[in-house]
Amino acid sequence: MSLASALSDPAVESAPAGTGVLSAAGVALGYARPGSGIHRILQDFSLELQAGEIVALLGPSGVGKSSLLQVLAGLQRPLAGQVRLHGRPLAGPAPDVGFVFQDPCLLPWLTLEENVAFGLDFRHQPRLNDALRHQRVQQAIAEVGLMHARTRYPDELSGGMAQRTALARSLARAPEILLLDEPFSALDEVTRSEMQTLLLEVSARHHAAAILVTHDIDEALLLADRILLLGGQPGRLIGQWRPDRPHPRDETDPHLTTLRVEILQSLRAARPPKQNATP
Repeated sequence: MSLASALSDPAVESAPAGTGVLSAAGVALGYARPGSGIHRILQDFSLELQAGEIVALLGPSGVGKSSLLQVLAGLQRPLAGQVRLHGRPLAGPAPDVGFVFQDPCLLPWLTLEENVAFGLDFRHQPRLNDALRHQRVQQAIAEVGLMHARTRYPDELSGGMAQRTALARSLARAPEILLLDEPFSALDEVTRSEMQTLLLEVSARHHAAAILVTHDIDEALLLADRILLLGGQPGRLIGQWRPDRPHPRDETDPHLTTLRVEILQSLRAARPPKQNATP
């Protein structure tokens, strides 16, 4: 078996079960459909996320990528299976897990600084004294390069600045794991590239693991240590790849070009066949 083939085989697991900071075993997702019971969108998904690892989730729309992130964050319960954080069942939102959405979700009546601090008020967060709270917020804002804008309101921020603020809000909570749901998809190419670089820097500096949902194969190849492809009806893990290159990566690297073609071919094959129209 070739290296590329081995890495694209879902049966090839990179680490023994139970060794990850976050793990999922046999997770199934779905929703109730009136008159026809439960409609499954994802089944039998398993993952071991290692400390400091960046995993990209690719797949067609409708296979449950965003819903899976909600489950891994403890915001939604799966139909079946279990999620564990540091080996313990995840029963709800946890301080160790930060979530960054596609929409920055900033509160318009709060300044940038107040929006970053807002994440520390979540019910499941440990209480901090005023000095530590202030330190956390200032460090997070500095880390994303926005100290000059900390007193601005959301309507005074560009799209990239708003997304940096959302990232800082998660960083202020000192998470070990970041879950990111297409956070850069609405940004222009230059800003998107800057945010990708920032994510790599933050992950390396904090040794934080990350799971990134994206529709962009190139983004996955440039950022991820491991790329997982979901597909089928219902969705399941149908392939995984490891871009074996250090950061920063060159998108013209022949190795990445080869993986891009393999992933694109697998993604096309994962799409359901088009139904012929009834005459």
